[in-house]
Amino acid sequence: MIPRFFQAAACTALTLLSGGLAASASEDWNAFRGAGGSGVAPASRPPTALGEPAWKTPVAPGLASPVLASGHLFLTALDEGHLTTCAFDAASGQALWKRSTPSVPLEKVHASGSPAASTPVADAERVYVYFGSFGLICYDHQGLEQWQKPLPSPQSLYGMSTSLIAYRDTLILVLDNDANLPGSQLSQSKIIAVHKATGATLWETPRPLLRSGWSTPTLWSHDGLEELIVLGSGRLTSYEPSTGLEKWFAPGFSRETIAQPVCGQGLLFAAAAQLGGVADAQPDPEPFWQALLPFDADRDGAIARREMTPEFTFPLRPELPVGHPGFGLPLPEDPAARKQRQSEIFGRIDKNQDGQWSRAEFLASLNFDRGQPKLLAIRPGGVGELHETHIAWEVNRNIPEIPSPVFYQNRLYLLRSGGLLSCLDAATGTLLYTERLGAPGQYSASPVIAGGHLYLLSNLGVVSVVKVGDTFQRVHQRDLGEAAYVTPAFDETTLFIRTQTQLLAFRAAPAPPADGK
Repeated sequence: MIPRFFQAAACTALTLLSGGLAASASEDWNAFRGAGGSGVAPASRPPTALGEPAWKTPVAPGLASPVLASGHLFLTALDEGHLTTCAFDAASGQALWKRSTPSVPLEKVHASGSPAASTPVADAERVYVYFGSFGLICYDHQGLEQWQKPLPSPQSLYGMSTSLIAYRDTLILVLDNDANLPGSQLSQSKIIAVHKATGATLWETPRPLLRSGWSTPTLWSHDGLEELIVLGSGRLTSYEPSTGLEKWFAPGFSRETIAQPVCGQGLLFAAAAQLGGVADAQPDPEPFWQALLPFDADRDGAIARREMTPEFTFPLRPELPVGHPGFGLPLPEDPAARKQRQSEIFGRIDKNQDGQWSRAEFLASLNFDRGQPKLLAIRPGGVGELHETHIAWEVNRNIPEIPSPVFYQNRLYLLRSGGLLSCLDAATGTLLYTERLGAPGQYSASPVIAGGHLYLLSNLGVVSVVKVGDTFQRVHQRDLGEAAYVTPAFDETTLFIRTQTQLLAFRAAPAPPADGK
């Protein structure tokens, strides 16, 4: 869908813990979905019931997730038209510094997006930031600029949101681009790797078959080897992370890929919904018709041409309200051009030209042949195009559009819009449960795990806490009272949530002394 909020991340398997690949206890949550991008904070024990926040501090708008390193929280924002990087004290929420890039024209983004959508990466010395409008910039923890590397803005359907990942002394960034047409003078899709200390380019690999995408790459460690995994438009590709040399690819994914691949139990998992965010290979068409009924002003059970309001369009995501930027086919902003486009949409479905859409006429027009929703589990050892020998299993139902899967204790969790949580056996793909959270609406933040619980954040700002396991057990739900689109972060005792205007810290009470005194 509208991949602004597309928060994708990295997954490096550094430590095998609880049957899953996760970050070691000593590592900060220093990248999107934590160190290694697993989405799991194994040593964290945040509260499972959210009371009043330990602190809250205002933040400018943006869609980058917060990251932590050495007691600092970092995030990016669009602050009064300026691309900014912000640092906060994790213990108190105090703002430490704010730095802006040189002034540049801002890339075109979707109405639900932001030019500050890519999540930074931090280490013990520096924080590394990517803005699609500017390029790369590096600061130390005191906010002093260390280097910058301006890059051309890729041509993208919705704006850039892929995030950096770190590999040894290298930063890796995927720059997929819609300017891959013959004779184009713009840069083609590619991956670049730069030195963390200097920003110097170490290698660059073209991706001439790939168009714009919003997924962040993943590092997959297995059998003493490491692979750079990139999910892009139509295919999943593996590269050698030290050189960028392509190793294998798996075709069959949809045009718009957003979620990051994850790994565990010796397998790699990659998921993408059907174009338009459809989660199932055989979706129920009725919700699409129901989504049109707000336009039925005279309540006669049909949609007449005279009932085309300025918000009228063909529904793509029936779970969203009319007027939401992601509800239906995009329309021009110019009123005359918008009306013309609406008329074209209407005419294509009104086959009998009677000036209205009946339910039967509309349902007969639905065509979900837009790339099958797909979740693949891949075995290691592939070369060239992957075939069945390296596909452990495939699932085509309940596939999220934006949130990435999370692997933990031999289970894979999927969170899709509408507030549906699915749990699968990671070894076989067998569905263990699909349950509604009781918090409907769209979901952009990826599920994360700490203290044996899933933390699930809806775009409406409702936090659901669910116990991990083979059966569904929701233990808490809290409405933050404000929209929230980005993946939370953890330290040892704290859950950090970025809402539309605030950064919130929910901290567990200190454990009592061992002697009870």
